[in-house]
Amino acid sequence: MLNNRRIAVVLPAYNAARTLQRTVDEIPKDIVDDIILTDDASLDDTLEISRRLGIETIRHDRNRGYGGNQKTCYRAALARGADIVVMLHPDYQYTPKLVTAMVSMIVYGEYDCVLGSRILGGGARRGGMPLYKYTANLALTFAQNLIMAQKMSEYHTGYRAWTRRVLETLPLLRCSDDFVFDNQMLVQAIHFGFRIGEISCPTKYFPEASSINFPRSLRYGLGVMRTALQYRLKRLDLANPAFLRDAPDNRLAYDLSPAEAGSADLEESFPASVGIEL
Repeated sequence: MLNNRRIAVVLPAYNAARTLQRTVDEIPKDIVDDIILTDDASLDDTLEISRRLGIETIRHDRNRGYGGNQKTCYRAALARGADIVVMLHPDYQYTPKLVTAMVSMIVYGEYDCVLGSRILGGGARRGGMPLYKYTANLALTFAQNLIMAQKMSEYHTGYRAWTRRVLETLPLLRCSDDFVFDNQMLVQAIHFGFRIGEISCPTKYFPEASSINFPRSLRYGLGVMRTALQYRLKRLDLANPAFLRDAPDNRLAYDLSPAEAGSADLEESFPASVGIEL
């Protein structure tokens, strides 16, 4: 805990066997109460390694996509009583050592969510981010800031910390199950008025780190622009996109109370349609 707040780190994993051990080893156990990994039907030994490391492990019965994976991660963290949830990629591209700094920005009431930005401080290029990815990141961020009237340094980082209230409020069930989930979730947080902080985050690009191919990157970029335009139209009362509708049935559902969670069977925490294995 930190400042009497229960902290969980969630790891949305797909084929992360080669980097999972290094990632988990560097998570600051002095403040983190819970580590939860959701294996999205990996084809390698991610599941076995996760269980050997002794962390809470959930396995999807089929590949449900990056966004679908995060939805399961957040459900599990809420069911197990987390007050703050840090989403960290298990591919060791982002340093787990910043968990303490990111959480500290939240637990003392300054922010509702914190992003680890690769752009602040120039960490992306020093860490080996390919020039075309760096340029695309800057261009998409500039366009999104312009459309949405914001001043974010980056919308595309995979390193994020959220309060329980944010995760219980956002209509996450209406977000995509694909990679644009991250962008939609951040836009939701902006739309619903949550305070967003950023911290400079070094990053590492190497063969074992996950990366999406060009066609999926292109699809992601188009999805980002669509998300920004939907936000603007919503603000102008010209549209009412589903992922920005504030309705109870659009929010994550979980059944266990913090007192019941602990080491309980997580399968009881989810609708049967989620299809998880422990």
